[in-house]
Amino acid sequence: MCNLYSLTSTQSAIADLVNLWRDDTGNLPSLPAIYPDYPAPVVTHEDDGRVMRMMRWGMPSPAFALKGKKTDKGVTNVRNTKSPHWRRWLGPAHRCVVPFTSFSEYKAVKGGRPEVVWFAPTGEQKTLFFAGIWTNWTSVRKLKEGEVTADIFAFLTVEPNAVVAPIHPKAMPVILRSAEAVDHWLSAPTEEALRLQRPFPDDGLGVVDEAV
Repeated sequence: MCNLYSLTSTQSAIADLVNLWRDDTGNLPSLPAIYPDYPAPVVTHEDDGRVMRMMRWGMPSPAFALKGKKTDKGVTNVRNTKSPHWRRWLGPAHRCVVPFTSFSEYKAVKGGRPEVVWFAPTGEQKTLFFAGIWTNWTSVRKLKEGEVTADIFAFLTVEPNAVVAPIHPKAMPVILRSAEAVDHWLSAPTEEALRLQRPFPDDGLGVVDEAV
């Protein structure tokens, strides 16, 4: 699953693509490597319009996965949207889009360590969006940190397209490109929005040598 992505777009470029009403991320630097539990910009739809703010990557883990554990590092990728654990966050109030410029998957290497392979958009639009969910949650994510309350997010996955499948045959992130798709994910009734949980077109992604 995707556990590393990048965002090197300008804030203004992201704002234009999603018709942003307010940006609460401050002076956002280039983010060439975003890992699980790192803070990253996320766009939600509030009463007054679209808002971008920083959230930590990793939604609450299901209860069965936490037995015997003192911390919850979070779940970064969500596939089974029929699970009651995830369905509570599939309504419009908890949907979000996560801007990115490239993402990675690990390629298995026989007899060696897995290799990181990067994927980036083709065409003129260099910033795309993961279809995500978010919530505000209290938990212990790291022992040294103790209990914290934070806005957290994850994004949906689906079977891979023909570009990703040779590298990672199990899954790829759900990706949105058009303003219409972003609007549909953020505002449509749940069953309609989940129709966007489908592989991204093959010609929309390409393999690149490094994060962009």
